[in-house]
Amino acid sequence: MAPVIAQKAPYAVELEAGKTYYYCTCGKSAGQPFCDGSHKGSEFTPKAFTAQESGTAYLCGCKHSGNEPFCDGRHKTL
Repeated sequence: MAPVIAQKAPYAVELEAGKTYYYCTCGKSAGQPFCDGSHKGSEFTPKAFTAQESGTAYLCGCKHSGNEPFCDGRHKTL
């Protein structure tokens, strides 16, 4: 099953170095780009990642990036 395309653009988010975040991989979360548990009962699970540095990051909105949770521009081909 393919993930839902939440949007065909990245989400610009402020991350804090050393903090762990849970990126939505199913595309159904109301709190995009982060997980809110909407994947429950599906084959999807959130992707945990720890920010390496504080600042703005561009997280994938289309859920098809080859570099999740970060945008790699793949949304331009969907």
